Amino acid sequence: MRAVLTWRDKAEHCINDIAFKPDGTQLILAAGSRLLVYDTSDGTLLQPLKGHKDTVYCVAYAKDGLWSPEQKSVSKHKSSSKIICCSWTNDGQYLALGMFNGIISIRNKNGEEKVKIERPGGSLSPIWSICWNPSREERNDILAVADWGQKVSFYQLSGKQIGKDRALNFDPCCISYFTKGEYILLGGSDKQVSLFTKDGVRLGTVGEQNSWVWTCQAKPDSNYVVVGCQDGTISFYQLIFSTVHGLYKDRYAYRDSMTDVIVQHLITEQKVRIKCKELVKKIAIYRNRLAIQLPEKILIYELYSEDLSDMHYRVKEKIIKKFECNLLVVCANHIILCQEKRLQCLSFSGVKEREWQMESLIRYIKVIGGPPGREGLLVGLKNGQILKIFVDNLFAIVLLKQATAVRCLDMSASRKKLAVVDENDTCLVYDIDTKELLFQEPNANSVAWNTQCEDMLCFSGGGYLNIKASTFPVHRQKLQGFVVGYNGSKIFCLHVFSISAVEVPQSAPMYQYLDRKLFKEAYQIACLGVTDTDWRELAMEALEGLDFETAKKAFIRVQDLRYLELISSIEERKKRGETNNDLFLADVFSYQGKFHEAAKLYKRSGHENLALEMYTDLCMFEYAKDFLGSGDPKETKMLITKQADWARNIKEPKAAVEMYISAGEHVKAIEICGDHGWVDMLIDIARKLDKAEREPLLLCATYLKKLDSPGYAAETYLKMGDLKSLVQLHVETQRWDEAFALGEKHPEFKDDIYMPYAQWLAENDRFEEAQKAFHKAGRQREAVQVLEQLTNNAVAESRFNDAAYYYWMLSMQCLDIAQDPAQKDTMLGKFYHFQRLAELYHGYHAIHRHTEDPFSVHRPETLFNISRFLLHSLPKDTPSGISKVKILFTLAKQSKALGAYRLARHAYDKLRGLYIPARFQKSIELGTLTIRAKPFHDSEELVPLCYRCSTNNPLLNNLGNVCINCRQPFIFSASSYDVLHLVEFYLEEGITDEEAISLIDLEVLRPKRDDRQLEIANNSSQILRLVETKDSIGDEDPFTAKLSFEQGGSEFVPVVVSRLVLRSMSRRDVLIKRWPPPLRWQYFRSLLPDASITMCPSCFQMFHSEDYELLVLQHGCCPYCRRCKDDPGP
Repeated sequence: MRAVLTWRDKAEHCINDIAFKPDGTQLILAAGSRLLVYDTSDGTLLQPLKGHKDTVYCVAYAKDGLWSPEQKSVSKHKSSSKIICCSWTNDGQYLALGMFNGIISIRNKNGEEKVKIERPGGSLSPIWSICWNPSREERNDILAVADWGQKVSFYQLSGKQIGKDRALNFDPCCISYFTKGEYILLGGSDKQVSLFTKDGVRLGTVGEQNSWVWTCQAKPDSNYVVVGCQDGTISFYQLIFSTVHGLYKDRYAYRDSMTDVIVQHLITEQKVRIKCKELVKKIAIYRNRLAIQLPEKILIYELYSEDLSDMHYRVKEKIIKKFECNLLVVCANHIILCQEKRLQCLSFSGVKEREWQMESLIRYIKVIGGPPGREGLLVGLKNGQILKIFVDNLFAIVLLKQATAVRCLDMSASRKKLAVVDENDTCLVYDIDTKELLFQEPNANSVAWNTQCEDMLCFSGGGYLNIKASTFPVHRQKLQGFVVGYNGSKIFCLHVFSISAVEVPQSAPMYQYLDRKLFKEAYQIACLGVTDTDWRELAMEALEGLDFETAKKAFIRVQDLRYLELISSIEERKKRGETNNDLFLADVFSYQGKFHEAAKLYKRSGHENLALEMYTDLCMFEYAKDFLGSGDPKETKMLITKQADWARNIKEPKAAVEMYISAGEHVKAIEICGDHGWVDMLIDIARKLDKAEREPLLLCATYLKKLDSPGYAAETYLKMGDLKSLVQLHVETQRWDEAFALGEKHPEFKDDIYMPYAQWLAENDRFEEAQKAFHKAGRQREAVQVLEQLTNNAVAESRFNDAAYYYWMLSMQCLDIAQDPAQKDTMLGKFYHFQRLAELYHGYHAIHRHTEDPFSVHRPETLFNISRFLLHSLPKDTPSGISKVKILFTLAKQSKALGAYRLARHAYDKLRGLYIPARFQKSIELGTLTIRAKPFHDSEELVPLCYRCSTNNPLLNNLGNVCINCRQPFIFSASSYDVLHLVEFYLEEGITDEEAISLIDLEVLRPKRDDRQLEIANNSSQILRLVETKDSIGDEDPFTAKLSFEQGGSEFVPVVVSRLVLRSMSRRDVLIKRWPPPLRWQYFRSLLPDASITMCPSCFQMFHSEDYELLVLQHGCCPYCRRCKDDPGP
């Protein structure tokens, strides 16, 4: 900082106060009893103002002309002491008063005291000057106070002191803020005006005077200061703040607020502030070192780490010594002080290690790198001499000597070239080895080499940035400031007090190299930073110049795979020995769209065929004809084919078909006709083709089949003699009659016809017909597989009535297959398994409907019987889809409703061990609680009766669906699932089914006989036989008379009847399940003839007659096997 005296004048009396006009053009001051008005630009006294009879102590310009907008008159308030100074806050709401007794009173605009500040010195430290900080950026209003206790202090509006009192060593008479509150001006008995920071740190002297300074003020919005003294002197100064900064590559350090240092990373834009709390005089930065010169010491900082982006500095060394120097440079282990003609090298401990004395004033110094402790310095002198100095060497090396003084220097990255800016604003570039002047450019004030490119530099001057590559002309663009660095595509520019990184595309120098076909050099420039368009232009130029390596790198940069494939193919061809550059260039031109130039090169290199191929690929057939050989039919055919392809692509299919036919490309013609659905053209082509041309004929037939023209397709297959495809056509189009007729003539296709036919029938729910078709095709296993798949689907979709029907169908299918002796045992096992599953799913259908549907179609007794039947019949592994929870839930619910409380308790207990779905949880928990209030027994009306031994069976039977006494299996109704009054009996050995039927049908009255039962036991079975005795008497039924006995054993003993018993039976009381072989018929005797029972003749399921009739009326068929009522039985 330095102060320049602009003008000075002297009045006759002491200058008590000074005030600027708000716009800064005029200055008014109080001198004795007079007011003097000056022009601030040149110090001219405009006019003296008279009228005051006594001394004027204060002057001020009015900003709005009013005392207070709210008050009509001036209000007056008493003060406890003499008021020496006052100051309003920025918003005009508070007034600070400085008093002679050392007290500061802060009042609102109504005069009410809000804060009272008592200074420690009291009346011995009168408050001589106060001023509020005018800055709008401060959070709080800050009051600066200067008293005659020779201290300056700072307070908030609340009266809280900021920091500590700062000693002045003189009596202050005036204090004011400078440049919007950044600095403070302070004058008094020391006969000078000093500049302080806003925190009270002294920075320097504005101007020394001959007497006390009573007033000083800053000109509004400028860097001018006016000073008024005791002897009447008025001095007008301009304050000039020099830029204190340092730069190394992408790190820039500069002074801020005179006492702080900010280090800025120019690439990442990171900043770090180092507070020194003293005037910063010099800054130097190099690699990881930072040197800051303060008035009484030099601080050396270093980075915490070697990370290039690290911005954390710490103090490494302190040199507590006052130095006077013009320039400061820091190295890895030394600092360099420049003092006029002398350079001093000091260690970080402050010890001077060596010194260099120059012939002339040092104008420029710069560290150019080197090993730690051996760095090199580039020094420029006023006499034009340029030297290189190593910090560990006493001898300076003269690089060159020029006639003009040096202003700026820089050395290229390889240290082979030197750029100098002299005092004539000329940039001169030298070869360091030969000392030859390579070139010079005018209008330069600073210069910098590109650190990443040897042949590029930039210099600034006259408001322009100049970029020069090699010996090419300068590229110029507008730029304000000084160039201080050049790294890649970034130019670091210092403008006023700030530095910025300017991104400059390197397009212009790159094109300069391209114009001279210097592709590798142009690529190096492009790497510094150019646009994608520039990269593509470089790639194209290098490709046309056959510099494939450079072109490849450039195309990789723009990610152009198409041209990269071209370069790769050319490189492969060169490896195979091709050397014809015309051919390579022709390929390049064809890729670039320069087809005629490419054709000329193809022709010149003797490859007319490539030109022909290029033009045909481009559908430029007129040009292609110029390159046809002398009537070569192959080339002519190829050209016609290509032309047809082109017609096809431009949506002219009919023309393309005609061209393809003329070129013999029947397949392509057929494809177009087929894609457009032209059946007439397809059959015409098929009829004109020879039957030996199987591929086009087969394609014709395929398209005709797709276009729903099976007749024409059949005609084409017949022409080819392809009977297998013809059969497949009839099958796919479901023309079964034609297929059957063809199968009669050619039995070898029987399987190909009946197998798909059976599948089609099965898919259309025509299972009986499908079974016959599978049988005809000899594919009984496939029939079973189809039905199994349908069954699994029904279970998965919860269609349990369909599942029951399909399982019954499967069982009958297995029974049919069981007639084969080789498969008898396996198929009979499956038959019984599927019969059992059919019964389970048929019953479970009602349970599922009851739990899932909102309305039930079954009576409670029926649901009760079904759930008991399922519970007793379920195997250990529950079949898929059947929920034991739903069965037990239904059983518990219906048991409770019908009075079977014991059974309901058992069902609820079983449910507790199962996983319960959320929707049943509440009902089951409630039922479990409420059943506890019911009796612990079941209603006797619900207990099932065994019609063989008349034993009442428990509702929960551990043996299953058999009597606990005689082990006779219960026969259930397939609708209501109650126990039917039927007992199964077996024929005596030697009696055939036909004989048994004839004996039963006789119904002849016989003499009454006494039939006795004879129990015959052997190792494998126990048989109860009804035998005839000669002394039989009475008219009792021989069958029923022998059923009332106590079984007593643990094994089931079947009822075996003789011929006599058969003759005694009535045909209407006997039901016969007439199973097909290999099964035997089953015989059942009704014990209550008046209660009619109906058996379905197809599935042999038993029903109460009235239930069966009702169900048949409702559904039109048997509810179990879905046999229609009009169909004949098996």
